Amino acid sequence: MGYGLRKRVLVTGGAGFLGSHLCERLLADGHDVICLDNFFTGTKDNVIHLLDRPHFEILRHDVTFPLYVEVDEIYNLACPASPIHYQHDPVQTTKTSVHGAINMLGLAKRIKAKIFQASTSEVYGDPKVHPQVESYWGHVNPIGLRSCYDEGKRCAETLFFDYRRQHNLRIKVARIFNTYGPRMHPNDGRVVSNFIVQALRNQPITIYGGGSQTRSFCYVDDLIEAFVRLMDTPDDFTGPVNVGNPNEFTILELATKVIELTGSRSELTYKPLPSDDPTQRQPDISLARSAMGWEPEVPLATGLQRTIAYFDELLGKTPAG
Repeated sequence: MGYGLRKRVLVTGGAGFLGSHLCERLLADGHDVICLDNFFTGTKDNVIHLLDRPHFEILRHDVTFPLYVEVDEIYNLACPASPIHYQHDPVQTTKTSVHGAINMLGLAKRIKAKIFQASTSEVYGDPKVHPQVESYWGHVNPIGLRSCYDEGKRCAETLFFDYRRQHNLRIKVARIFNTYGPRMHPNDGRVVSNFIVQALRNQPITIYGGGSQTRSFCYVDDLIEAFVRLMDTPDDFTGPVNVGNPNEFTILELATKVIELTGSRSELTYKPLPSDDPTQRQPDISLARSAMGWEPEVPLATGLQRTIAYFDELLGKTPAG
């Protein structure tokens, strides 16, 4: 791109799992990228291969404090997203979602930037509607162990739409469903990383409840494609829009598939279901299909093989034969 045509893009949480893949994609698309992270769950290892790129810079900063930069677009991904991490300091988690949204919206307002909010399927809580559609308001416990994240993200959505109504801000809101792939944190307690790490170590695979609860697993490359397409939609399309894989699997099916693909000797072990853990999670992606022409393309087996290869290298182990 020539001078003046290269977009300047800020990615908060840019050294995290999703953020690092987004930074990579934006650079590949020819943009200037500022990666902002406080490195609570993100790591420089996720973006170390980008540090020598002339159009990439990294900034250590916490979104709960104001920021002053000049950019054209903002992707607000900053917030711990796994229960282990967001329950470590629940007050700070809520602050990250709420104060972080206020600060990034304030920045977008000052510099007239378009801004994207990484929201979550957790705004639906333990849903009474299945699959989940964007018009569903959710069934959320406001005082539970997961509320710091669920309600923080719900409040952030409120702020985004109020900034649009009050200040005519250009906003995009994506509700992200379960996503997996390389650069997931090995100790984040999420089901895909848990199962793969346990399988590669031939440890018992922990299933909470009976394993009949369902999840829909979207490979990270598909999700990042949705982010970019959503940001490129006309200004009158704000979302919220579900982004995730509509193919539903039980936790037991996932565990069996991971054992098969790793050749693991792991056995299954069962523990009680955690508090407020949703029994079903499946997106209706009709809106994403119609508004963005998007749907996931990577099959679960293919995505798992790539993710297993990443964790195998990270752990310095080989699958059991």
